Amino acid sequence: MVDVSVVVPCFDESEVIGDFHAAVVAALEPTGAAFEICYVDDGSRDGTVERLRELARTDARVRYTSFSRNFGKESAMLAGMRMSRGAAVVLMDADLQHPPELLPRMLELRLHGYDQVVAQRDRAGEGAVRKAFSRAYYRLVRRFMEVEIADGAGDFRLLSRRAVEAVLSLPESNRFSKGLFSWIGFDTVSFRYENVERAAGASKWGGRRLLNYGVDGLLSFNSRPLRLAVHTGLWLFLSAFAYALWIVANALLNGVDTPGYATLITAVVGLSGVQLATLGVIGEYVGRIYHESKRRPHYVVRETERDASGSPAADRAPARAGRP
Repeated sequence: MVDVSVVVPCFDESEVIGDFHAAVVAALEPTGAAFEICYVDDGSRDGTVERLRELARTDARVRYTSFSRNFGKESAMLAGMRMSRGAAVVLMDADLQHPPELLPRMLELRLHGYDQVVAQRDRAGEGAVRKAFSRAYYRLVRRFMEVEIADGAGDFRLLSRRAVEAVLSLPESNRFSKGLFSWIGFDTVSFRYENVERAAGASKWGGRRLLNYGVDGLLSFNSRPLRLAVHTGLWLFLSAFAYALWIVANALLNGVDTPGYATLITAVVGLSGVQLATLGVIGEYVGRIYHESKRRPHYVVRETERDASGSPAADRAPARAGRP
């Protein structure tokens, strides 16, 4: 029986994966818990897969899955949860920004009956611009999203087996795990830890990718932009109606005046901008419906530790798809 499964998505982490593995083992062995470490290679372009093969050969507690290409962190976390066997599952990054020394504390809190133990990082060391945008985003999220997401609460968390099964039962293709973890509920406790710099390499989350991820989060658990478009249209209609009444009244009292070119252009440009923005919001939701309707798998598996070990199940098995 496995007590704890540690799920680790990896993308180009060959420089740090050895140090990470040693740190996790050093943190968990003193607890006496039976554990496994489930690595998911998300189509890395460096030597990450080779390092995982080596770890699997030298440590029986290591299991890994390698994707046929880069499918994204959400798919990697999903694959890791599917392959996990532990009564508790910990999700963490391989870059050591999620400190392995916090694992015993998370396991201790789990013993108090919590189904989710969330480690929330502070924002020490972040740039002023990124910190300001992050805080503004979470204020927006708390105001508009249908689930509660705390500032600094990321993917570093422990989930009980029933919480994991609840997440795995959700079939959507457009996955925003922060929202899913909040949506399933269950008893949750959190604690803060000091922000840690990457041990090696560069962050894979640039400004554009963070922006797209934030938009995904807002749209995945929120239909209010559509309602906001309706409200905006109604207010514009009422404003236009009031303006028309004013024009008629002015014509009756002062006679017909020559229409102003600036007023006309301003009205056309303003209304056109609102229409385009509204169509963009609707198009984003329609695109998501289209993506969900195709029912494609979340990822395609190229290799696992069984394939690398030459077991009968690995007689050059065909690529396997991770189905919803």
